[in-house]
Amino acid sequence: MSPAWLERAALHYLERYSASTEMLRRTLARRVEKRARLRGEDPAPFAELIAATVARAVSAGLVDDARFTDTRLATLRRRGTSSRGASAKLAAKGIPRNVVEAALQAEREALPDGEAIDDQAARAYAKRRRLGPYRRPDLRATYRDRDLAALARAGFSYDLARRVVDGDIKDPMDPR
Repeated sequence: MSPAWLERAALHYLERYSASTEMLRRTLARRVEKRARLRGEDPAPFAELIAATVARAVSAGLVDDARFTDTRLATLRRRGTSSRGASAKLAAKGIPRNVVEAALQAEREALPDGEAIDDQAARAYAKRRRLGPYRRPDLRATYRDRDLAALARAGFSYDLARRVVDGDIKDPMDPR
């Protein structure tokens, strides 16, 4: 394992995936550990090589936590992820808390009504999972509590979940 091998591994990974600094570090550490295990070596001496490779990727602009956070947050919102859920998922990707909070704050400031972000996300989640107004009308009352619970588990407040489940479809382009 040489610095060139680690750099090729990093570039190969970054060609395929958008990654945070921590994701790249974890991936390289797994690769080094696997290769060291196969060769009967100790992976600990390669920690400095991993750190240097990650630092080169960051300085070259191949890895940018803020850019990754912004794009991942937009993707999560389209899928209907709440602010709490998005924060947890980004933290699991190794994004520092201050970067996540800055991205969430920028998202709130970009829209005139910051509360509408979670409302739109809750409606997107309900539509994707066919909850509340997106459920068949004859089953809607029967599954109301389940739908509320699903939205609560997704990280939405009870008040917002109740508004979405008891509300009507707001999308004029929806055929229903």
